[in-house]
Amino acid sequence: MHDVRIISFGYLHGPAPEATVTLDLRTHFRDPHVDPSLRYLTANDEAVRAAVRSTEGIPELTEAAADMIEAYLNGPSGEHPVTVAVGCAGGRHRAASVALDLAAELDEGRSLVVTVLHRDIRLDVVDR
Repeated sequence: MHDVRIISFGYLHGPAPEATVTLDLRTHFRDPHVDPSLRYLTANDEAVRAAVRSTEGIPELTEAAADMIEAYLNGPSGEHPVTVAVGCAGGRHRAASVALDLAAELDEGRSLVVTVLHRDIRLDVVDR
């Protein structure tokens, strides 16, 4: 049984956590924060999850990240746990949503122990 730890975080709240793989969502994927109806919600709200999931490229990124993690686990040193850091600006929308979807993707048909930690999801919205 392999272990995968996924940590979502916001770069505006501190540096990226130490990880095997870091996914930086800031530049390439739109931020739900710009929508006033989503700004104060988090990935714990289905409206945010749906907005992130419907962002062009996110489903492909999630699937590719799952395949990449599986490659790490299948490597000659695969007995080591894999830590994935998923970052966006504030850590409440994109990163947390992708972390949850990545965990779900990894749970499908794989014998992995996957844990998700949201480092910054409970922090205040960053005004920018």
